[in-house]
Amino acid sequence: MTNTQQNNVDLNEVAKFEALASRWWDTENEFKPLHDINPLRTNYISDRANGLQGKKVIDIGCGGGILSEAMAKLGADVKGIDMGEAPLAVAKLHKEESKLDIDYEKITAEEIAQREAGQYDVVTCLEMLEHVPDPSSVIKACMTLVKPGGHVFFSTINRNPKAYLFAIVGAEYILKMLPKGTHDYAKFIQPAELNNYARKAGLEVTHMTGMTYNPLTKVYKLNDKDVSVNYMMHTQKIEA
Repeated sequence: MTNTQQNNVDLNEVAKFEALASRWWDTENEFKPLHDINPLRTNYISDRANGLQGKKVIDIGCGGGILSEAMAKLGADVKGIDMGEAPLAVAKLHKEESKLDIDYEKITAEEIAQREAGQYDVVTCLEMLEHVPDPSSVIKACMTLVKPGGHVFFSTINRNPKAYLFAIVGAEYILKMLPKGTHDYAKFIQPAELNNYARKAGLEVTHMTGMTYNPLTKVYKLNDKDVSVNYMMHTQKIEA
């Protein structure tokens, strides 16, 4: 691994999720929000990519495999990568229980992009960009991994006062939906910034939607008109 690839791993961020790894599949603990939003994310990816059946997919920053397993259940040929050994161990264990054929590997996006350029129909990188020092480097790697015309999906958190209030104060301190310190406000990414990163990498932004949460009904919804906090972006690799 080169210095550039090593430098784009925040060991403190990896350690946060290593410490929580054993609870990754506990739907009533810190990862409950991920389980709750996973059907929305999976359906969005499947719909925008015209189905996942038989498609080769790589899940960047797969953690314990929640999204990877959901896509595999829709018929995708899934590979999941992460830099956390403990979450990957959990993912490997859980796939045996689920009887799913998913290939997990500890490797950076940049390193696997050198090895497997242009081999994937779909690339997903969800809730990961706000945890690395250089998001643009990961985005460029995602572009390299996907085939021409293929689909790349990102999700992250907007950077504004409302996002700080909802994603950090609300989710971590008041509602205690996430462990304190999960997010660093300075690493949040505005949609215009993500759009710019994607365009410079050679990806065309085709759609963006927000993910909203109602604390009273405890219901998550996708809302194209509200990207003020959590949002997802669908991009495609520009065909040569």
